[in-house]
Amino acid sequence: MGMYSEKVMDHFRHPRNVGEIPDADGIGKVGNPVCGDLMWIYIKVKDGRLEDVKFKTFGCGAAIATSSMITEIARGKTIDEALKISRQDVADSLDGLPPIKMHCSNLASDGLKAAILDYMKKNNIKPPDWVKIESETEEKCDT
Repeated sequence: MGMYSEKVMDHFRHPRNVGEIPDADGIGKVGNPVCGDLMWIYIKVKDGRLEDVKFKTFGCGAAIATSSMITEIARGKTIDEALKISRQDVADSLDGLPPIKMHCSNLASDGLKAAILDYMKKNNIKPPDWVKIESETEEKCDT
C-alpha cells in the first residue's frame, strides 16, 4: 500500500470514534454517488463546543481514514473553529492523500459542516455567510 501514508493506514485499520450518537445535536450525511462513498457525521454540542463527534462511513479506505481523522480534529473545538476545518486540513493531518483520493477528505470536511449546519438549523442559529458545503459529487473516483 505504498500510495498511502502510515497515518492513513492507521486510521483505516484502527478508525477512531466509529458509531452513532443516539441523541446527536447535529447529523451530516454526505456522499459521492460516482464512487459510492457515503458518510454520516454525528455531533454532540455542549457550551458551544463539539463535545463528541462520531461517524459511520461506507466507502474506500481513504474515506474511512478521513472520517476517523475529522472526528479527532473536530472534538473539543468551538463551532466556529470546527466550521473552519478545511479539506486540506484533513489531508494534511493524514500526512497527505493521493490526488485521486482527495475527494475523500472533501467528504469528511463537508460531512462535519453538514452536521454543524443541521445543529444550527435545529437551534435557530444563523450560520456565518462564508460557510458553504462544496460537495463535488461528480468527481471521478478510483475505488
